[in-house]
Amino acid sequence: MPHASQVLSFDEHSRNSAGLSYVYPVISRRTGGVSIGINLNPNHACNWRCVYCQVPAPRRGAAPPIHIGLLARELRGFLRQVLDGDFMIRRVPPEARRLSDIALSGNGEPTLSPNFDEVLECIAQIMDEFHLNGRIKLLLLTNGSLLSRLRVRQGLTQMAARNGEIWFKVDSASRMGMYRINGIRQVVKRMTHNIALAARTCPTWLQTCLFAWDGQPPPPEETQAYLKLLRNLQADCVPLRGVHLYGPSRPVQRPEAVHVSRLPAAWMRDFALRVEGLGIPVKLVT
Repeated sequence: MPHASQVLSFDEHSRNSAGLSYVYPVISRRTGGVSIGINLNPNHACNWRCVYCQVPAPRRGAAPPIHIGLLARELRGFLRQVLDGDFMIRRVPPEARRLSDIALSGNGEPTLSPNFDEVLECIAQIMDEFHLNGRIKLLLLTNGSLLSRLRVRQGLTQMAARNGEIWFKVDSASRMGMYRINGIRQVVKRMTHNIALAARTCPTWLQTCLFAWDGQPPPPEETQAYLKLLRNLQADCVPLRGVHLYGPSRPVQRPEAVHVSRLPAAWMRDFALRVEGLGIPVKLVT
């Protein structure tokens, strides 16, 4: 377990880095600052099984109820350290000494939480207390599979009112690819519907993890299916903010780790250009 006083880095995303139950800090590769993570899956449970998963001891299952009082105490206490204490000086390198966001992420799918809407209400109240609205973002990193649930949609409405963004996981746009990469049986039409629902509720980016399998990049049929999905979303006037493209940055915790590796930077840049060619903004994290 990392010591609660060690200096953070872009490669260290331990959920135990602050010694707390739900709250943990990371330096985000995508925002370039300190992100306060909210881990709603302390039991490491998720409803997907991604081959590149970097969560220690991941498992399939349900998330436990969140102790809202404990979450509130941890978040308030940690924000005081970041905003008024010496946290930034002690634990953050100079180039990242700014608070960029509060992110619902953690060790599994956040929307599995049985009191997800209460969590968002709690975070929103604390953001009001610390006058953070408009100053930082409230992020949800999600696979989007549970957007039909009322409490999830209510939570997204809370997010939209507080400078929120959804980062919606799309690693493949083919049924076979989703099964191979994410371990799910989902039709593309359903995923497309959920992306549109998210984007029309709250500002939404797609987040796509790209990697080599046994040293080979994604096959042409996969990249073509992905670009087709983007074109279909455009044709339906879905208001996407853009696409995050990135690769695995920490050790993979699945048995499939022997097959997974980072793609060459040139391949990533070329694919980013193909997405940008559709008129869609891209944030490429290499």
